[in-house]
Amino acid sequence: MNSAITNSLSNLCKTMNIPFSSNPQSYLLLILLIFSQSPIISSRNLVLNQQQQQFNNGAGDGDDSLTYIWPLPWQHTSGNKTLTVNPNLSLVTSGNGSNSLIVSEAFDRYKKIIFKHTSSKLPGTGIDYDLNKLSVVVHSDNEELQLGVDESYTLMVAAADKLSIVGEITIEADSVYGALRGLETLSQLCAFDYGNKSVKLYNAPWYIQDKPRFKYRGLMLDTSRHYLPMEIIKQVIESMSYAKLNVLHWHIIDEESFPLEVPTYPNLWKGAYTKWERYTVDDASEIVNFAKMRGINVMAEVDVPGHAESWGTGYPDLWPSASCKEPLDVSKNFTFDLISGILSDMRKIFPFELFHLGGDEVHTDCWTSTPHVNQWLQDQNMTGKDAYKYFVLRAQEIAVALNWTPVNWEETFNSFPESLNNETVVHNWLGSGVCPKAVAKGFRCIFSNQGVWYLDHLDVPWDSVYYADPLEGITDSSEQKLVLGGEVCMWGETADASNVQQTIWPRAAAAAERLWSEADSASSRNTSVLPRLEYFRCLLTRRGVQAAPVQNFYARSPPTGTGSCYAQ
Repeated sequence: MNSAITNSLSNLCKTMNIPFSSNPQSYLLLILLIFSQSPIISSRNLVLNQQQQQFNNGAGDGDDSLTYIWPLPWQHTSGNKTLTVNPNLSLVTSGNGSNSLIVSEAFDRYKKIIFKHTSSKLPGTGIDYDLNKLSVVVHSDNEELQLGVDESYTLMVAAADKLSIVGEITIEADSVYGALRGLETLSQLCAFDYGNKSVKLYNAPWYIQDKPRFKYRGLMLDTSRHYLPMEIIKQVIESMSYAKLNVLHWHIIDEESFPLEVPTYPNLWKGAYTKWERYTVDDASEIVNFAKMRGINVMAEVDVPGHAESWGTGYPDLWPSASCKEPLDVSKNFTFDLISGILSDMRKIFPFELFHLGGDEVHTDCWTSTPHVNQWLQDQNMTGKDAYKYFVLRAQEIAVALNWTPVNWEETFNSFPESLNNETVVHNWLGSGVCPKAVAKGFRCIFSNQGVWYLDHLDVPWDSVYYADPLEGITDSSEQKLVLGGEVCMWGETADASNVQQTIWPRAAAAAERLWSEADSASSRNTSVLPRLEYFRCLLTRRGVQAAPVQNFYARSPPTGTGSCYAQ
């Protein structure tokens, strides 16, 4: 296409508030969208405000024309047409990533979600459907999943009309992981019409240009306080992909139990609750691969030197004494040899560049009160606080030698920031104000303020979760870039396989939108948030996720009476 046409098309897009793509493969659908006879609604807020009015007028109990998207896309335009989608929707891939199994398997998963209620007796041919093909363009064949991978995508739905016979859906992305995010958005645009038993896509044509606000959008899952079976972990990962979360922080072990197999030190998992509540190396690898297929990294955590009493069940020499079992014995080289063995074995399982070394809630009384450890401290001219720093830094050295970037809970930064490895990622949890201090010193930071983003705090309402912002108190743009994002934490003291999902959802979705969408989506003027979150909660339940009502005073509590899913 020559430069004059390119400039004209770009200018026309600007006048209609449609993001312009210079990629030639986007031109056709852009022209169809622009010259469609249906009016384009160019204001995101206008679309959502109209839907809000429909919802308030009672449409929410049965009007499938409502099109709520969660998390809110970066930019989008839409029209007023309703299109039918062929249950035999075909996939056509192109670009360097056209042969990706990640894309093709995701298409099959989403096709089952979208057409769940479509009868197999209904013909896929012989009926004049509006949308018959999904084209997915992936420009890169690099499927390495690391922090900051490109998750942006463009989604276009063009309606056939008098100007064109083409009715088509196109997702364009630089990486397969952007294509995954686009497939999720597409699935939320489609709704089953119970009247004529077909799938419809409302408010077409659509042009969505989307990208995440933060590169790290996490959920921490604790499998030490209560063991979670493999299937439950997979269900959590699957549900994370619906909200476009991209990091599972797997808090595998803690003082209560050590369920993970470590081949170099095979007695460690004697610290599991029972012989049935364990994860083999193959189990852990399966979780990592399952997550990767959904664009989700797995960051493992080995919390040292505290929270490690269970380690001594298999290796009692790790305890300072039989009556004083944590922190791990700082005076013995065996302790660090064993940590090196654990991390070396885990490096073969977890390819993600970040590794969490814990470092929180370390009480050194056990060291100073145990004779042989106290003698070692005196010989090294160390206090308990000095030994805490020594332990954390030595563990960091082990992780860095294995080509991991260390992540530590904020106590390490609060205690000895000048000594931490320069690449350390500080993980905030105790309260506000830590990320501003960390980034001011040049460290990267992850936000998990327990007052708003700890999911085991059941009295934190959805709006407190939603309006919390990882950039609070940080105004310098260079420092803002050091905030990787944030993470909601599902500590497991009072959650197991029976209730973990309803404890996570829907409040985790509130944080997910904060981490994905532009900051202005949190504006108090945006009245669409609650109805969209309620709608997304019901989307989760339709997909088999046991998400609790949005507005109950205590999270994960059941409904207080009869009524629609969309009014809870």
